[in-house]
Amino acid sequence: MARRKKTRREQEETILDIVEAKEQAQGFLEENQNIVLGVVAGILLIVGGIFAYKYFYKMPREAEAGEQIYQAELQFERDSFELALLNPGGGYLGFLDIIDTYGGTDVANLANYYAGICYLNLGKFEAAQSYLEDFSPSGRISPIMKFGALGDALSEQGRLEQAASAYRKAANAGSNEFLTPYYLKKLGLLYEDQGEYQDAIKVYEEIKSKYANSIDGRTIDKYISNAKVLQNQS
Repeated sequence: MARRKKTRREQEETILDIVEAKEQAQGFLEENQNIVLGVVAGILLIVGGIFAYKYFYKMPREAEAGEQIYQAELQFERDSFELALLNPGGGYLGFLDIIDTYGGTDVANLANYYAGICYLNLGKFEAAQSYLEDFSPSGRISPIMKFGALGDALSEQGRLEQAASAYRKAANAGSNEFLTPYYLKKLGLLYEDQGEYQDAIKVYEEIKSKYANSIDGRTIDKYISNAKVLQNQS
């Protein structure tokens, strides 16, 4: 059935409604002109501020920090950990100065990880723990690497329960054929040191079940056997 055409009266009423709505909108704008302009100006100011912060402050700082960290990374790769931390040479900043100077950048975040590993290798385990805890995993440094190193720092301090928790977080953070069984084995050895042989056996069996072809998986049977012997003797 064809749609009914609007009558002349209905058309006039529709036009009147549109005119009335337009007049109401114009009236509102006239009465609240300052508020509306203020809101629009505020939005433009926020958008402009975000744009300026990103392109004229954050990105240049990231680029500058990236240039600065290069020399410290070279010293790190040479196992020159003190130089990497404090004075890598060539007028470049060490990891600690990069953290202080470029805080809030991705490069400064990465420097936290490097600093943690440096202190770990230098035997300064509390400092290592502090910097590793400040690091947020991203890019090429995975959560497995963070929590595994943190477990080492805690273990060296004798904080074994916290170390066990960190190693478990490392193992649960992802499935890496090398790192995951490596930190699981460290967790098992930690349990053994605490006389918790049943927990150690469970961890070793997890390696055997999930990572049998890994470097640690290929030798895990002897760890299982040894833990069972110690369990029977205890």
